[in-house]
Amino acid sequence: MNHQISRTLQETRTTLAPDAVLAAAGEFFSRRPGIYAAFVEQVGPNHVTLRGQGGEEIVIAARADGDATAVTGSTYLFDQQVLRFFATLPPAPPGSPLSDGEDAAQAAEPGAEVAPA
Repeated sequence: MNHQISRTLQETRTTLAPDAVLAAAGEFFSRRPGIYAAFVEQVGPNHVTLRGQGGEEIVIAARADGDATAVTGSTYLFDQQVLRFFATLPPAPPGSPLSDGEDAAQAAEPGAEVAPA
C-alpha cells in the first residue's frame, strides 16, 4: 500500500470562507522560517499555488461545502507544514462528511485508519 499518497494530498473542513482560507495560506507559508517558507505564485478563484525552496510546490484549494469549507492541500515535501496550516484553521463541526468525526491531522497521517461507520 502506498502511504505517500496520504501525505501528498490532505483534506480538512473549516468554518472560514474559501477566500479567507486562501488568504490565510499565503500569510501562513510566507512567514515560515528558512527552508519552510513558500510564496504565492498563482491565485485562482478556488486555489492558491505557492513555491518554496528548491521549487517545491504547495497547492491549497478551498470550496464551499454546505455550511463549511472543504480545504485540500497538495505537496510532495511540505506535508508537515500543510498539516500545521490546517491546525490554524477553525474546524468545522464534528461529524463532517470529509473526516467522519475524525481530526483532520489524524486522518491525514500515513497509516491512519478510520473505523467503519
